[in-house]
Amino acid sequence: MNYDMNKDTQKIKNNEQHKLIDHLEGNAVIRINNITKTFGDNHVLNGFNLVLYEGENLVVMGKSGSGKSVMIKCLVGLMAPDSGYIEVMGKEISTLDRQTLDKLRSDIGFLFQGSALYDSMTVRENLEFPMRRHRDKLGNVKDTTPLVLEALENVGLAHTMNLMPDELSGGMKRRVALARTLILKPKIILYDEPTSGLDPITAKEIIELMRSIQKKYGTSSLIITHDVDCARVISERMVLLVDGINYAEGTYSELSASTDPKVEAFFKK
Repeated sequence: MNYDMNKDTQKIKNNEQHKLIDHLEGNAVIRINNITKTFGDNHVLNGFNLVLYEGENLVVMGKSGSGKSVMIKCLVGLMAPDSGYIEVMGKEISTLDRQTLDKLRSDIGFLFQGSALYDSMTVRENLEFPMRRHRDKLGNVKDTTPLVLEALENVGLAHTMNLMPDELSGGMKRRVALARTLILKPKIILYDEPTSGLDPITAKEIIELMRSIQKKYGTSSLIITHDVDCARVISERMVLLVDGINYAEGTYSELSASTDPKVEAFFKK
């Protein structure tokens, strides 16, 4: 029996287009338009497209080596796509000078996969670091202690302010990293494998924390993950990155019910 993969995938995309009508009246905070990126003979991105809307939780799933990290680097201006363009909050990344790009980045929070805390700094100093880089966002604030406490209280770790990273568990490090992400009150948060390396209970706590932050601050979130349970709980929409393209797009329910073998592969335990 021959299987028509394109037919089922296109059905998912068509269904999702109807669901997106409600979003179209809002703002697209990120637009990735037909970007490509090649390293030698390795075509990592082959015309990838993505739109993140204001206040939305969008999950991007892809296998290891599928181009997720390359896409993120292009998104924040650390790497330039070979073709296509990326807009963040209406500004095309490739046209920005260094100062404008740096200011734009201050509106984007990034939760790194390994938390990326500075081992030689206390929790407080880790949270103060981005504030020192972006003094313009603080206005006339002289004492940053209330801002540090607020960010730590948001993740339930106000008592850790004077601790060192090696005194924290893996889950606590992830929470502190999230607090650091929140310190400048970003409009967009990029999550890179937020539950990777965590036990199931801690992973669930991080997912719930992500949901509460999105609800409290109305942030737009782009979540890179291979964790199906995380995607099921957190996503409003999902994009599957396969062969360098947006292979399938839809809600968790739509994609998990697909009979396309490439889509099914993401949901098999």
